[in-house]
Amino acid sequence: MNVVLLTPVRLLGESLASSLMGQPGILSVEIATSVHVVHELLRARPCHVVLVDISQIADDRSIRELAAEWPSMSLLAFGLEEQSEAIVRCGRSGFTSYVPRDAGLEVLRRAVLDCGNGRLHCPAEISAELMRALFFGSALPDFESADELTNRQEQVVALIRRGFSNKEIARELDLSVATVKHHVHNILEKLNLPRRMDVVCRTRPVALKA
Repeated sequence: MNVVLLTPVRLLGESLASSLMGQPGILSVEIATSVHVVHELLRARPCHVVLVDISQIADDRSIRELAAEWPSMSLLAFGLEEQSEAIVRCGRSGFTSYVPRDAGLEVLRRAVLDCGNGRLHCPAEISAELMRALFFGSALPDFESADELTNRQEQVVALIRRGFSNKEIARELDLSVATVKHHVHNILEKLNLPRRMDVVCRTRPVALKA
């Protein structure tokens, strides 16, 4: 799998990249110093996992936008205090897994492979807190009665649910890709959803309006 490592600390980035390269299952590791650079790298080549230095990168909005634009990519937080509130917050920001602050390199390597394969390992008490967070999270929006989304945003939601990419939505609605991205970002904020894929998983179907 291809990995991108996001940290503004060059020494840390180069050290971790060196330790990950050559490990079974890891094809490449590229270093990014900002979320903007991550976007550029993802446009250039497919990536399976983005490792994020959560001790240095704490911009939840930028992380949500990254997760929404690249739903097939998994976000893995490292340098995180293993406390339920911090982990739930990471989940709501779009992360799919984490590595505790006190973990070693072997744990990190295993977590990268697990994350890329859709697996999460965490203590039982953390799992319980995640389940509670799901229960106490926001309910599924009812688009037939709610008026918080504009007609155009409901059109975008309907197309996202049908699996359309931003480019395909732009073509279908005769919009620019930048405008579609802006709508997607506002939809996620209004519905309090961390990732684009949650629009599919956690919203009810809505008919495409003219």
